[in-house]
This record gives sequence, C-alpha cells and structure tokens, in this order.
Amino acid sequence: MSEETPLAAQVEADLQSARALRGVRLSKPGVQRVITVSNQKGGVGKTTTAVNLAAALALGGLKVLLIDNDPQGNASTALGIDHPPGTPSTYDVLLGDSSLAEIIRPCPDVDGLYCAPATIDLSGAEIELVAEIGRERKLADAVDAFLNHPAGTDFDYIIIDCPPSLGLLTLNAFIAAREVLIPIQCEYYALEGLTMLLRNVERIRAAMNTELEVTTILLTMYDQRTNLSKQVADEVRRYFPDQTLATPIPRSVRVSEAPSFGQTVITYDPISAGATAYRLAAREIADRGAAMNEESHG
Repeated sequence: MSEETPLAAQVEADLQSARALRGVRLSKPGVQRVITVSNQKGGVGKTTTAVNLAAALALGGLKVLLIDNDPQGNASTALGIDHPPGTPSTYDVLLGDSSLAEIIRPCPDVDGLYCAPATIDLSGAEIELVAEIGRERKLADAVDAFLNHPAGTDFDYIIIDCPPSLGLLTLNAFIAAREVLIPIQCEYYALEGLTMLLRNVERIRAAMNTELEVTTILLTMYDQRTNLSKQVADEVRRYFPDQTLATPIPRSVRVSEAPSFGQTVITYDPISAGATAYRLAAREIADRGAAMNEESHG
C-alpha cells in the first residue's frame, strides 16, 4: 500500500517544477511591454501579483520596472524599498517635479528589478491635479519620456500597480499602459465588478488610449481541494479563453507572509508552491509576449 498522500504528491510536484525552473531564461519581448495590473475589487491579490510577476520576470533575465502607483505603497514594501513620506516617488512624477529616471531604485534582492516607489503623499495627488490640464496623462507622459531616456531604453517590462479603485490614479495607469492584467480570485463573487472594469477599459481605449487591451487574466487564491475554485476557474476560462493563463496561483501562507519581511515570495521561499506558480505564470506571459511580437511581424 502506497504511503504517499495527495499533499505529499503535490509537494513533490512543486519541487520538481521549482527544479525545472532553475536557471531558466525567459523570452525577451520584441517591443517593451507596459502592463497595468488592475482590479477595483479589493483583496484579489493585485499588488501581490504585480510584485511577484515583476520579480519572476527579472529572475528570468529580463529587466523590469515596477511603478507603484498606489498611496499605500505595498508594492514598494514588498520589494524592500524604504519609502517614508518625502521620499522621491511617483507623487513627484505625477506633479511634474521629477522624472521616472530620477526616482527609480534597484530592488535589493533581485537583479534587474527596479521600483518607482510610492509614498502616502500620493494620496493627495488626485486633489492637487484636479485643475491640471491633461491630468489623466501625467503618468503616460512620464513613461513615454522614460522609455526614450537612456536609462529606460533597455527595460523589457514596465508593470504598474494601482489602487483598488477607478479614480484618477488608476486612469493614469490605464492611459500609460498598453496592456491590462486582471487578477481574479477563485472565490464566490469572483466576477463581480469585472463587467464594469472591462467597460471602463473599453471606454478608455475608445477615447484616450487606442493601444489599451486586456491581454492577461490570472486566477489567484486557487484551492484545488474545493469545487468552488474549480468552478470559478472553469467559468473564467469559458468567458476569457484567450486571456486566462493556464497557471493558477494557489492560496498560500508563504505568499501572504513574504511582504511582512520586505520580500516577494520569489525570494522569501523560492521553492514554495506560490513562488513556483508565479514563475510559471511569468514564463507564460513572456512566451506570449514573444509570440505576439512574431505575429505582428508575420
């Protein structure tokens, strides 16, 4: 009689996946990709997804900038970047006092990963920008300037983390990006609010950013032991077959713990199921990016 339990089998499968990913180099995109990670529904793993995908892409040999556009600054914390009030940050970029090239800082734990930090000062930006002409394009102008600056030309990915709302900060992120990545948790009411988000993306695409497209949906907080997770995953894949990544992110204590140590799960516990899932998802995103580029030139 076999002594192997389903849990032991899963642990062994995770270890094998982690070993297979060791030293893997990810495909470079033919053009720089600017991706906003967004979902106005809170608690879906939005910031967790932004920082871990950024770290996984960088670990795969790509050069990545994560722009923290959320006043809470959780993405900055997870990347080990000190960001007390007054730190040069995205607030200064939106107000035109600094460029992205001037404020970005390297992540201490992952080579090739950089962060434009956010501070609580950013919470006042929406009020301070309310009378500004072109206030919704401030981040887009900064990103365009960065990509044309010597400091930014060799970046492969720019990932933007924004607040769980559809205010001016999120609007700036949508107009600055070419792609939207939506994390959806595998729980009841998972698709709640998604119709509104997609409708807003379409409005922004029509009126302000014709390049914007929802290219990626990532299933988060997946629990393979429950029928609910499987049902939600099946439903999302049925509605969004082309956008939904094959790799779901499992519900994981290690993923939740990592930010409190100023780390992503990629560096906090590299062989955990969460770290492995994010690395697999990053590889899928990179492969899709390379394929998209081949199609555009084919």
